[in-house]
Order: sequence, then C-alpha cells, then structure tokens
Amino acid sequence: MSGPATVIPLPQSVLLPVDGLSERFPVRRVYCVGRNYADHAIEMGHDPSREPPFFFQKNADNLLPPGREFPYPPLSSDVHFEVECVVALKSGGQDIAIENTLDCVYGYAVGVDFTRRDLQAEAKKLGRPWEVAKAFEYSAPVSAIVPASLLGHPAAGRIWLELNGKRLQDGDLNQMIWKVPEIIAELSKLFILAPGDVIMTGTPAGVGAVRRGDHINCGIDGVAQLSINVA
Repeated sequence: MSGPATVIPLPQSVLLPVDGLSERFPVRRVYCVGRNYADHAIEMGHDPSREPPFFFQKNADNLLPPGREFPYPPLSSDVHFEVECVVALKSGGQDIAIENTLDCVYGYAVGVDFTRRDLQAEAKKLGRPWEVAKAFEYSAPVSAIVPASLLGHPAAGRIWLELNGKRLQDGDLNQMIWKVPEIIAELSKLFILAPGDVIMTGTPAGVGAVRRGDHINCGIDGVAQLSINVA
C-alpha cells in the first residue's frame, strides 16, 4: 500500500556511492566536529587542550559526490579547504556506550569541509551561528564510502591535501583529540543518531584559501582519495 499523497513532490534523496557496489548510501544528517586536531586549533588561535568536543551541522544536500566540480560560492572572497575523515553510520541510538560505537559504523571516506572563512569570522564577531559559512551549497565534497567490513576501523593513517600539486595539509588520524568512538558516544548524548548519519571528524593544520580554477587532491592513506576542481 502506498503512502499518503504529498502536496509538492518529495525532495530527492541524497545518495553517496559505495566503493565496489552498485548500491548507494542514503544520507540522513551531516554532523561536523570542530577543532579536533591540536595543530589546527592552534593555527585558528585556540587552546588545543582536551576540552569537550563541539559540533555543528551541514545539510545532507550540501554533500558533493565524487566526480563533480565545486562551484565557488557567492558572497565570499575567502573560501578555505579542510580535509577530513568521514564516518558513515549504519545504526545509531541515544547514549551509546563507547564500547558499542564502532558497531554503528558502516564505512569511511575522505571529504572536504569548505568554509566561507570571511563570513565565519563575521558571524563569530557578532556571536551568530555559522550556518552561512558552513552549510552552503556543495560545501562538502566526499569520496565513495569504503565499507568497514573491508577496511576495518582505521585509528591511524596519513590524512593529506594538495592544492595545485603542493601539499598543504599533512597529518595523521591518530592526532585526533577526540577519536571516532568518543565522537559517536558524545554525539549520541546530544542527538538520537540513526542509519544514514554522516560525521565529518575535523581537520589537521594547513587549511587555506582556494580560488576559481584551482585543483585539489586529498586522501587518507589506506582509505580513499578524492580530486576536486574549483569551478
């Protein structure tokens, strides 16, 4: 039996490719972790001590599947790249015990959190939310997801980004202040996590600006790589 009729067409689902499969991963929500590498916290002028993690969100349709160009956004002249490990969930819940968190993970990918840094700085100065700086169109390119059943759960591995052939970000997953199990456990205290949720886990130091015509290569060794042209 079909569901109720809708007064407007249903929004298109956001589906990400899965490495080696024809089936796609459906996205529900996108959570992001701020300042989760000590060196990046320092370069942004913050104390890198292990303070409680803080989170913000992007929209599911902000994700940009691989193979598509990133269109430089309007109303900004200072857009920064931030390479991140991306975690895709197959299950969820509330107040998840840390020893059970990795059971919720479907797989991993590499992504870029593009940020309108000038609009973010203005929002911070005025004490306003960051959505206009973070949750804009196509602001989160992401690679195909690699299932954890094939990959395992990487706690270490080089995470890097090259801009026009020059390596600018070069860190390791083991440098995260809050590790993936801790991130999931802390998020589940604030939100009811569910299948289809995606978590961007923070970026190492070396973030910088992109311009139209630039080319980005990024990756996590042993996980995935991603190439992006800035249109």
